[in-house]
Amino acid sequence: MDAQEIRKLRPMLSRFLKRFDDCFARKDTRAHLSVYVEGQLSDLSRKSVEPIALAAEMPVRTLQEFLSQHRWPEDRTRDRLQDIVAKEHAHSHSVGIIDETSFVKQGTKTPGVQRQYLGTVGKQENGIVTVHLAYAAGDFHCLLDGELFLPESWAADPARCQEAKIPAGMTYRPKTEIALELYDRARTNGICFGWLTFDEWYGGKPAFLQALDERQQPFVGEVPRTLMGWIGPPRVTRRPFRCGHGPGRKVPRIVAGSRPSQNVEHLFWWHPALKAQEWQRWRVKDGEKGPMIWEVKYAPFFLQGPDGLPGPHWHLLVARNVLDPAEKKFFVSNASPDTSVDPILLAAFSRWRVERCFEDGKGEIGLNHYEGRRYPGLKRHLIISSISYLFLARTNQRLRGEKIRVDCLPSAHSDLGANSIVVGERAGIDTGPRTHGGNDPAGATSKRLRLSLPYQRNSPSFAEFGHQTDGNTRL
Repeated sequence: MDAQEIRKLRPMLSRFLKRFDDCFARKDTRAHLSVYVEGQLSDLSRKSVEPIALAAEMPVRTLQEFLSQHRWPEDRTRDRLQDIVAKEHAHSHSVGIIDETSFVKQGTKTPGVQRQYLGTVGKQENGIVTVHLAYAAGDFHCLLDGELFLPESWAADPARCQEAKIPAGMTYRPKTEIALELYDRARTNGICFGWLTFDEWYGGKPAFLQALDERQQPFVGEVPRTLMGWIGPPRVTRRPFRCGHGPGRKVPRIVAGSRPSQNVEHLFWWHPALKAQEWQRWRVKDGEKGPMIWEVKYAPFFLQGPDGLPGPHWHLLVARNVLDPAEKKFFVSNASPDTSVDPILLAAFSRWRVERCFEDGKGEIGLNHYEGRRYPGLKRHLIISSISYLFLARTNQRLRGEKIRVDCLPSAHSDLGANSIVVGERAGIDTGPRTHGGNDPAGATSKRLRLSLPYQRNSPSFAEFGHQTDGNTRL
């Protein structure tokens, strides 16, 4: 960015925030939104209410009341954000990503705080967990929504919830139910997802997978090795069976003598459909250390449902890291049986986008800097943080001009820059070395802004947020 482009950012931000004007009945309340967003986009080292208010030369109490006490429809601002994404960033290969993040917090007053596992630090720690839905399309990604995970200990303590202004109807819910609520809300607001993806914690919940399938949402999610199912479905009968005077066997039921369900790791090692299949190599990602190549096997899969019966015809994919064969990932997808592996893998390896949203959200706009003690303030902080991030993502995309090819479908003759995220260039395992398309175009690195750099977990700067960070580059 040059000085002229930097000077244009404030008018651009003003025009962007005017799109939310009708979400506020009062002019003074509306003005506080600009103060908070500008504070999040500033170079303040700490982006909580107090430093933002002091930098804007306004009373700290005023901004605290705007966030936690003033009456304004925060749900409408979230709906407006999603409406902008639905109308202006629609894409035929869009990917929705469900994930959670966590914030270390001290004390006992922050809504939802308790000692629990926090992925941010990789251990049990005092903090809160929030579930999020992200959106990725082409070279654009943003956060659409987020909600607090309320632990059972809080739900069982009405007095504590009342003190934190947690709504009476809000109680403990599994994270999968929160994720489905976020998804349903985004669909109601016009967001269309070509695919949905998530990590193995969500993929290990058959009821969650079946709920997405019932919504006719194509998904591909990483699953734990213990997920049970079949490659060849067993026979199911509805014929009643009664022996003696007992109640008889339930129907429908699996025919006696059928092969029992097995976990996906056992199927990988021992089922002939996978054991005898050759690996196929796919160039998944070009990273700082060169291309990331994964080998893939895939077969039909029938998930074992809560009733013990096989589900519909899905896909099972096993991916192995060429540089570290011990690293294997298992994916399940409900794509139609005739879907090729290309788009499935494309969506499966897109989850880095939400990790990048969390990294930038915490490192750039203070997503983890909320210090209030009331749930309405936390909810509004998550929504406003998504608005700030959307402005960054849109500005980043505009300033780069011509879009870099990111997340494109496989191409036999693609000429891709060093930071492209692709799935393609398949080859049999017995093929010789391959040359992968193009080096980074001259001068491309100097033109990239921070949101365009796809960082990786294996980078040496993989840091405290659970994501790679680069503190020297700012938009």
